[in-house]
Amino acid sequence: MMSLVEPNLHPLIVHFAIALLITGPIFLVIAALRPNSQRDGIQVAGDWMFFLGLVSALAAIGAGLQAYYSVQHDGPSHAAMTDHRNWAFVTAGLFLAFGVWRYLKRNLRPSTLFAVLLLIPVTMLGVTGWKGGHLVYSYGLGVSSLPAATGDGHDHEHAEVHAHTGGAVSDGQHDSDVELLEPVEPAIHHIEQELPETEEHDHSTHDH
Repeated sequence: MMSLVEPNLHPLIVHFAIALLITGPIFLVIAALRPNSQRDGIQVAGDWMFFLGLVSALAAIGAGLQAYYSVQHDGPSHAAMTDHRNWAFVTAGLFLAFGVWRYLKRNLRPSTLFAVLLLIPVTMLGVTGWKGGHLVYSYGLGVSSLPAATGDGHDHEHAEVHAHTGGAVSDGQHDSDVELLEPVEPAIHHIEQELPETEEHDHSTHDH
């Protein structure tokens, strides 16, 4: 029987962390570049998304460690998992450091230095997420089964393929192709009438 979440919670949680830890810093960068020095809606939204992203990141790392020690894998995929885990640890550590910095200065507008440096863990988050996707799409980790590839494969453009390979003719086939075939038979009949008649050659009349 299919469980509610297969094979673990990490894919479900990690996308919240990725979304919040990208959107929140973007809002804080905008707040840092605005001339208004007072706390406004953009800054408040950025702080909330940033702090919620940190909570989601901690939950994602916990679920990721559970997946690390439970998902079936081989030698090469283990090395890739370890690389992904190490990137996640470093990235989360940097985000937590920036989170503490931002919490202590939460009543002030983010500084330009803070906004520029915050782009470093955001970039590392993108690399970590790519490595996580690489585990699934290149190594098949956490995937229960894959469809067996049989026959010529599955093509979503059935009508065009069939029309050009001699199969079922689609509604989009050009009418001019059919019209060009219609006068062929009368033309052949006309050529046969113009050819001179030849005597039938009978090998029995010859005396060998």
